[in-house]
Amino acid sequence: MGPPLLLLLLLLPPLRPPATRAAGPLRVFVVPHSHMDVGWVYTVEESLRAYAANVYSTVVEELARGQQRKFIAVEQEFFRLWWDSIASDRQKRQVHQLLQEGRLEFVLGGQVMHDEAVTHFDDQILQLTEGHGFLYETFGIRPRFSWHVDPFGASATTPTLFALAGFNAHLVSRIDYDLKAAMQEAQALQFVWRGSRSLLEQEIFTHVMDQYSYCTPSHIPFSNRSGFYWNGVAVFPEPPRDGVYPNMSEPVTPANVQLYAETLVANVKQRAAWFRTPHVLWPWGCDKQFFNASVQFANMDPLLGHINSRAAELGVTVQYATLADYFRALHALNVTWRVRDHHDFLPYSSEAFQAWTGFYTSRSGLKGLARRASALLHAGESMFTRYMWPAPTGTLDPAWALQQLRQLRWAVSEVQHHDAITGTESPKVRDMYVEHLAAGMLSVRKLMASIVLDRLRPTAGEPWAAPVAGAGPAGLTATVYNPLAWTVTTIVSLTIGFPRVSVTDESGRPVPAQVQSSIKAPDAYDLLLLTTIPGLGYRHYSIRPATEAQEGAAEQAAVRWLGRRLRGRGGRGRLLPVGNDCYTVLLDLDTGLMNSVRESHGNRTVRLAQEFLEYHVNGDVRKGPVSDNYMFAPSAAAVPAWEAVELAVVAGNLSTEIRQYFYRNATAREHAFAIHSRLAHVPAGGAGELLCRRVEQEYRVGPLELNREAVLRTSTDLSSRRVLYADNNGYQMQRRPHRAHVRNAIARNYYPMVQSAFIQDSGSRLVLLSERAHGVASPGNGQVEVMLHRRLWNNLDWDLGYNLTLNDTSVVHPVLWLLLGPWAVTARLRERSGLELQHRPVVLLGELAGVGAPSQGTAPKTPGAWQQEAVMLPPNLHLQTLSIPGWSYSSNHSAHLRSLGKGEPRADLRRVLLRLYHPYEVGEDPVLSQPATVNLEAVLRGLGPVEAVEERSLTGTWDTHALSRWSWNTEPGRRQGHPASPPRPPAGPLITVHPKEIRTFFVHFRQQ
Repeated sequence: MGPPLLLLLLLLPPLRPPATRAAGPLRVFVVPHSHMDVGWVYTVEESLRAYAANVYSTVVEELARGQQRKFIAVEQEFFRLWWDSIASDRQKRQVHQLLQEGRLEFVLGGQVMHDEAVTHFDDQILQLTEGHGFLYETFGIRPRFSWHVDPFGASATTPTLFALAGFNAHLVSRIDYDLKAAMQEAQALQFVWRGSRSLLEQEIFTHVMDQYSYCTPSHIPFSNRSGFYWNGVAVFPEPPRDGVYPNMSEPVTPANVQLYAETLVANVKQRAAWFRTPHVLWPWGCDKQFFNASVQFANMDPLLGHINSRAAELGVTVQYATLADYFRALHALNVTWRVRDHHDFLPYSSEAFQAWTGFYTSRSGLKGLARRASALLHAGESMFTRYMWPAPTGTLDPAWALQQLRQLRWAVSEVQHHDAITGTESPKVRDMYVEHLAAGMLSVRKLMASIVLDRLRPTAGEPWAAPVAGAGPAGLTATVYNPLAWTVTTIVSLTIGFPRVSVTDESGRPVPAQVQSSIKAPDAYDLLLLTTIPGLGYRHYSIRPATEAQEGAAEQAAVRWLGRRLRGRGGRGRLLPVGNDCYTVLLDLDTGLMNSVRESHGNRTVRLAQEFLEYHVNGDVRKGPVSDNYMFAPSAAAVPAWEAVELAVVAGNLSTEIRQYFYRNATAREHAFAIHSRLAHVPAGGAGELLCRRVEQEYRVGPLELNREAVLRTSTDLSSRRVLYADNNGYQMQRRPHRAHVRNAIARNYYPMVQSAFIQDSGSRLVLLSERAHGVASPGNGQVEVMLHRRLWNNLDWDLGYNLTLNDTSVVHPVLWLLLGPWAVTARLRERSGLELQHRPVVLLGELAGVGAPSQGTAPKTPGAWQQEAVMLPPNLHLQTLSIPGWSYSSNHSAHLRSLGKGEPRADLRRVLLRLYHPYEVGEDPVLSQPATVNLEAVLRGLGPVEAVEERSLTGTWDTHALSRWSWNTEPGRRQGHPASPPRPPAGPLITVHPKEIRTFFVHFRQQ
């Protein structure tokens, strides 16, 4: 069993006696819906053909036939595909009418129902913005309620984002089973959630669904068929020709309507006991439902009529409802609600041995690709915006450019689905996501290359050609773009085919460079370039083969092989120091492992060793719980996955790299795991501080043996007391003390790490920064463990039937950056370092047409001919979005409503979407945690004169002056943080952003 009920109640807000219910019957809000996964087992195309298109076609038809009928629609990807390619003109007119009448309601409104554990909040915002923009542009509507019923746990980031998007209430379902039971018992399933400790006003009323979740209870005692699912179960690949589906519920007839009524009413009364008011939300639907809305409503209509005709006798009235109907009635009761603070509902377990913590790592390759695609989109958006403003000077077609960006916007939005980036989909659906991401990334790379060529188009005879995938011996050009609004000093790594090379910049000057054997290919070389790039700026390099004696040739790094060591070999204290101005890593020459790290700022040496271990998990359901795509079910502690390690040190002028290769047995020829650790040789202060104060690590993991879950365990002498800190979606940190669960303690103490985690003692903090999501835990004092890869197979019928066994034979290459130092130093560096990892410079390669010594005439253009003024923000402000969304709607809501349906909308290329984000918490740093004030006219001067600025809601559909959210009565209590910034007059250029605040604007520039 899990924690005792008393402990769970202590985790809840202070409880008070339940509200006294008003006399009279329970009021039941029957909410028809269909949960439509954008992927999971079947591809989007397969689902659209088998059932999804029919949901919208038949629901629209049936709502038009009955004025009392209602329906909520959630995910936009299926609806947009239906609207654009299937819906008739008549159906489109019906949708407009139903929305006006409030009988069809879009809730949530994103492209997908995104996962809450392993998605980055940038991508959550993107997919909401994509869906909300379509709904507003097409119908003039803006969703006001969430319906987050299937994500596997609930993040505290979500209430903040949904409040900023203008939602009045938030609905979730999947939280830990024993916590839900305790909350039901205490009538605590509804509360006001303040998701951020730094923001006062971004709170939202939250409803947690009871144990029946979002599906209608299917058991009916008077029939051997399931109940309330009269259209049955969807059939793939095509709907049956005769319209007869499996498992269709027994039709409602005069003979059984009372039995149906008694079943529904009994369920309603059971649920009512778990809530404080007489209003009961009764979801009617489940996965892939309402593909035949006619038979659904034809049976439910007489059932609801029968119950209402006996309301006094049954103590219940029932009505079809949207989510707005339910929450509006609840709000009108004027109840005082408990407040929940910034803590989340992660991890999620559905039973004691069903901890849904495996998906934090499942399909690590897809997780990495999704984040790289997001970063590339971020860079492409700002590069295109800078191209268009102050005035496009080249031949690039803006309509084509928007098409390239929209393709990747759609793909990145799609993969945020709660059965996509989670790695819980079937192999063919994984392939669909990968295909969509790869195509979108290729499109945006083409766009970025076209912008570079347009801006740097050479005069006749200059050796500049279109970017290519590879390069011959003539040499390369490299354009490096910094997508951050800060000056970044970093090392850029390129793979080249020649060992000796000279590198010059756009002015023909030699550039510091280092060449070493490649970790990616045995016959290739890694070229390291030290570069400093201003905010949203470019650097251009020419890379040529060089002779051994040529002046200015890049330095060859020296490789020192230190041999292979067996695990368990006793140490004799032989330590090899490897370091830079910030860290000295002490390598144990007897074990082949790290021994310790000395950090210069705090002048402390911390014992630190890293190794790979594996959890051996069960794959036979007859022998106990199994791990699968979703769940992590270790039967014992992790064991070392290696018997020998080989050590090498690669030392050069720009960096020193430690290479460790781990072998499953002492005589193996191929390593199973690897760690490549890099320290940069730059000064500890000034522009290179962030680069100096991190140890960059890249790993190689796989292919794994079957039913193995591979982890990297870092063991230190920090007295952390098994307390871990891990992030919610890259937005904020959560304290994760080790919980003493009686059963399944290992799995239930795993948490998601989307971007950051750390352990600490009173003197030092060890920070891990990640470029993809992982599961993370602290299994012992001073330890942090990151799950890097999983390969699983089991004989559970459900997993086999849907091909969800996760037999992942891939090799993955995740990256972590390590920061070590006093709290004050790491707090100052963590947020900015995380953003530098997330948004590394984008490199665009081209092929040089000629060979020879560099000269002034070989650069495409002089810097003054192409370089725009940098976009620079203060160090505690992040340029989260700079894009041209291309929406056609007017910023004036009344004008937009008048224009609906009048002519073909045209993309507005003058409107720029700007989001500014303050990444620091209140009190995190004495300087960087202060509010940041900027002058937008000065910051954006490089894009042209600012003509007008409008502050908008998070997804852009509301003018903040017009946005009014419901206020819910709450119990008094201490409030921390800052209130949200008041909307400012449109004419003022000064913007203040408080800690953790996200502010969204439309910016209009004066046409040049």
